[in-house]
This record gives sequence, C-alpha cells and structure tokens, in this order.
Amino acid sequence: MTNDQIFQDLTNEVHKQVIGQDKPLRLITAALFASGHVLLEDVPGVGKTTLAKTLAEALRLDFRRVQATPDLLPQDLLGALIYRPQTGDFELRRGPIFTQILLFDEINRATPRTAAALLEAMAENQVSIDGNTDPLNPPFFVMATQNPLESQGVFPLPEAQLDRFLIKVTLGYPTWDEEQSIIRRFRTPQTAQIQPSQPVLDASDILQIQQACRDITVHPDVESYILTIVRTTRTKAEFLMGASPRATLALTAMAQALAFIDGRNYVLPDDVKEAMIPVLGHRVQIAPEQRALGKTEAAMLAALLEEVSVPTEITDSVSN
Repeated sequence: MTNDQIFQDLTNEVHKQVIGQDKPLRLITAALFASGHVLLEDVPGVGKTTLAKTLAEALRLDFRRVQATPDLLPQDLLGALIYRPQTGDFELRRGPIFTQILLFDEINRATPRTAAALLEAMAENQVSIDGNTDPLNPPFFVMATQNPLESQGVFPLPEAQLDRFLIKVTLGYPTWDEEQSIIRRFRTPQTAQIQPSQPVLDASDILQIQQACRDITVHPDVESYILTIVRTTRTKAEFLMGASPRATLALTAMAQALAFIDGRNYVLPDDVKEAMIPVLGHRVQIAPEQRALGKTEAAMLAALLEEVSVPTEITDSVSN
C-alpha cells in the first residue's frame, strides 16, 4: 500500500463518523506521523471528540478522554500509588494518561500544575508518580482542546506549554452541505447507527511510519527556506516574540510528514508553506500595536511567507 493510499483509506474510515474536516484531519494525521501533539482551539460541539475517537479506532489504538476542570488534580490524570493492606505493598493505579491517544478536553480550564503534569508526558513520553518514573506505551499522541481566551474560567497556557504542541488546528464550523448531511445522518437513533470504523493501521505500523518520516529527504535549499522563515520572525518589528529553534525542528518534521502523506520521499517548499501557520501560529506573538490594528499571528505569518523567496528546481535535484 502506498503512502497516499494509507492516508486515503484512513480518511475514508474517519468519514464514516465525521463529515467534512478534510484539511484538519490531514494536519492531525501528519502531526501523529511526525511524533508530535495537537492543540485544537474551537467552540464546543464541532466534533473534536468524535474525530479523536474515530481516528483511534481507525488506527487500532487505545483512546481515553479527560475533561479538564479547575479541581482536576495531577493524580487524577497520572494515577497514584494505592496501599494494599492484604499484601503490605503499594500498587500503582494507573490514570487515563496511560493510553495511546489522549483527548484532553479544555486544557486551559485545568490548573497550571495539572497542565504541567501533562507537559512532562508530552515531552518525555513518561510520567513521574511519587518519585517513580513510568514510560508510556508508544505511540503516545495528545489531542488537547482549548477554549478561546474570551471564555470564562480559563487559564492562558504559558508559552513553554504551547511550544510543546507540534501544531495548533481549528476545526471551524461545517459548510451548509456538510451540516445538512450531519442532520440527515444523525437526527434519529435509527439513522445514527453508522458502520464502525475498521482499522487501517496499528501501533507497529505507526511507529514504522514515524521512522520513515524522519528519513524523508530535506534538500539544503529547503532547509535554508525553513531557516529564513523562522529567523525572520525574530527580526521583524511586527513580532514581539519570534519562533524558537524547537519551532525550526517542528516545521521540518511537519513538512516531512506531509511529504510522506503525499507519497514523496523528499520535502517540497509547498509542504513547508502548508505546515508553517499550524506550526508557528501558536509559537510567535505579534506586537500589541499590530493586534490593535486587528491583525493576527496567522495573518502576519502569511504576509511574511510572501516576502521569503521560494527555492526552485528542488524536485530535479533530489531525484538525481
């Protein structure tokens, strides 16, 4: 099965439960293949949980969902050591983080302490419980949802935590035709009995794909293109905070995964363009005067992209 056929089969299975959302699904799948994590910023009810659960079914991965609240404690997420009087020993009661796909709903309603516990798992693929370190079963993939900052009762995520997410994606509202299809498919219990998704991949397949993505060729000219984009965010006055070297690695990894999905063994500038805003949008901050003019990070990054020269003739040089 070719790489592009793998993604097409995966998309077909997800569409048994999720209508539309082709672009977000492509980006989320690429983030998984790039060994990263995803931050979803959206209003409730647009299908984030359904998308995550259906994706887990199509990938034959364990799935857990955690609803973040201000009283959610780290041990509620990680688990705790429980004393067993019968044996006189402590036994680890594992929390919901011991899964393969974790949907952490409304992450910015959790306290910073609980969010920090999730951060270690995302960064190190392990958790620390009462001084003991336990590895997580790979692949470990976090999809965290975030409410808009104007919502009530939210804690803005610090830059260090935002930086741990490979991409930030917005699902958005469905189109007229898509929402009409949602009504017709799910309006009654009888019509909602949709055929469950059939597994397309399993954990071992995904680990092989993640390694294959790391082996995708990045031409020196494409490397220079990535570096120019990232470093320009640090020098332009319109940006209060530019992207870090971790962002450079993230943009490269995401471009490699998109190339893999398209069935290529090399990265094109178009892969970098497609990945740029999802990867850098939550890692940079624009100056207050730009925000006062109604501009956003995404708009400023799109304008920056128009200023950077695009390398040419990559395909021929890589093929040779």
